[in-house]
Amino acid sequence: MSTHPDDVLADAWRDAWRYAVEAHHGQRFTGTELPYVLHVGSVAAEALVALEREALEARLLALRCALLHDVIEDTDRRPDELAARFGDEVVAGVLALSKDPSLPKEQRLADSLRRIRAQPRPVWCVKLADRIVNLDPPPDHWPDAKVARYREEAVEILDALGSASPRLAGRLRRRIERYGR
Repeated sequence: MSTHPDDVLADAWRDAWRYAVEAHHGQRFTGTELPYVLHVGSVAAEALVALEREALEARLLALRCALLHDVIEDTDRRPDELAARFGDEVVAGVLALSKDPSLPKEQRLADSLRRIRAQPRPVWCVKLADRIVNLDPPPDHWPDAKVARYREEAVEILDALGSASPRLAGRLRRRIERYGR
């Protein structure tokens, strides 16, 4: 007896979503009362819409990595814990999407992009989706130089990973064009 692909995807969403909500419990967007998991869910939605016509395995990897992409970087959850629940491929994707805090700040993006490019393309799509979501209007307290640098980073991400998804690349390109004050 086979399981319908829609059931597999929905069950995977609920499992990873619950884990992400528990892991990020109490975290808020800086300066707001909004729960941080709003970001996580938005990234997953961007990736899934772009990958709707892909094979189920690609969508499952993107979904899980999107929902879990900040769990290792921003919570006390460990890679071995994620591996036990979601598998090695998901952990490899999440680790690639996580910044290496041991590196100087100016080297982190290039390092992350290098590690992401070694992953399957659905992981690339998660990074594209993450930056799309992060290109909402910048906080008022950011200086112009920081806004410009964030925009430049988005261009670097697009150049490095845009070939993974024409849909996400186009959406990111449009968000970059509108980004700023």
